[in-house]
Amino acid sequence: MVDKNQVHYVTATVILVKDGKFLITKRADWEKAFPSKWTVPGGKLEVLDYVLKQKDTAFHWYNVLEDLAKKEVMEEVGLGFKNLNYVTSLVYIRSDKIPSLIISLWAEPIGEKINLCPALTEYKWVSLEEAKNYELIEGIYEELKILDKKLITGKMGEWVNNSAQNL
Repeated sequence: MVDKNQVHYVTATVILVKDGKFLITKRADWEKAFPSKWTVPGGKLEVLDYVLKQKDTAFHWYNVLEDLAKKEVMEEVGLGFKNLNYVTSLVYIRSDKIPSLIISLWAEPIGEKINLCPALTEYKWVSLEEAKNYELIEGIYEELKILDKKLITGKMGEWVNNSAQNL
């Protein structure tokens, strides 16, 4: 049972797009959540990600999500990025029962050389069609589909469950 007053983790993921292809990465088999599954770079916000920085106003820090995305992409794949944009959001309840709000973003990479962190074992640049051949974490393919539509038509859609097994 989830406590209705439970606070959330905040997580940012970034779909990197280069030449019409998406960067996906494979999680190590020892990872607690989604071992050996393919995903996109990202991670959760921690207090130390902002609290030691100077506030932008008397009470607030700005660009916290953007800074988190930059930090996680650099840590996980060794790339910078430009033109950060929104894709969708979701909530996932972790195995420890803590809800995680995940904000899915997309950007264009800066740099070419991928340098994977130890928690990731492989990477691939894939088209939407090629992404079907990888065991992606649930929902990632649909996020790629939303972004692919945006890149082709200029219009952003919403996440739609296309699976035959609606829970």
